[in-house]
Amino acid sequence: MFDEIANIAAFLLEIKAVKFQPQEPFTWASGWKSPVYCDNRLTLSYPALRSMVCDALVELVQKRFPDADGIAGVATAGIPQGVLVADRLNLPFLYIRSAPKSHGLTNQVEGRIESGKRYVVVEDLISTGGSSIKAVEALRREGGTVEGVAAVFNYGFPHADEAFSNASCPFAALLNLDILLEKANEIHYIQPAEMEVIRQWRKDPQAWTDQRA
Repeated sequence: MFDEIANIAAFLLEIKAVKFQPQEPFTWASGWKSPVYCDNRLTLSYPALRSMVCDALVELVQKRFPDADGIAGVATAGIPQGVLVADRLNLPFLYIRSAPKSHGLTNQVEGRIESGKRYVVVEDLISTGGSSIKAVEALRREGGTVEGVAAVFNYGFPHADEAFSNASCPFAALLNLDILLEKANEIHYIQPAEMEVIRQWRKDPQAWTDQRA
């Protein structure tokens, strides 16, 4: 599977789904500023890459969460990935909104939940882990048992490890920042100075953000 993951990383860089902007950092929903951004949504526009990601996620779910009875996608970016995985595994699918609807049935979880069934939550990427944990909690409130979270990309922050540990929820991701940086350096997609900025940022994203306030 290692070669497959390396190929996915290379493909993400080829389609410019990964952007490095140390001088003009991105701002996340958490308020953190980041010199790097991974837009996995772009994978959906490339059939070959889309299939590679789906195959790898299916293998990840089968290996780490073999007792799954269903797949739940986190809105919005986790929905298409989750649908593809659920279809390949022939499992029920549902999705989880960031908050309950303000009208209609006011659902936060869309789809039929069977109490006691074991679900794998599929996420696009994990940064602080906040959105993933909210989705896990919403699914649990509705009676679902969460086997764990499977993501395409994980930035690798201790904050996320702590959040998942506190929620008693295992998680796994196909890619992490180290893999992307290694591949980006290999193909000269990133300059050494940019690499150093990203490494410093990852040590303490909040301090890095505060310095740029």
